[in-house]
Amino acid sequence: MFDLIVIVHVPKVEDVAPVADALARMRPLCLAEDGCVSWEAYQSHEDPARFVLVERWTTRAHWEAHDAGEAIQKIYLPEIMPRVEREVHPSAPVRL
Repeated sequence: MFDLIVIVHVPKVEDVAPVADALARMRPLCLAEDGCVSWEAYQSHEDPARFVLVERWTTRAHWEAHDAGEAIQKIYLPEIMPRVEREVHPSAPVRL
């Protein structure tokens, strides 16, 4: 498995709702992609301008192929990226 955590901050309050809407529209597109096991976007109750994306892909190659998909090309790049600051963290679950 390849897990990814993306932390997104929206600096302008007027961009929060459009980013939330775009993330919601991305979810079904991502889930339909080959190798996508799960894809969730969370909005903070404490800071509504902060979102956390939690993605699980079968392999890193599947996640890399995701860049060419409709969700990234038609929503993420044109609608979200110009409005946000982000941190991308390939990650692994902590287990005993």
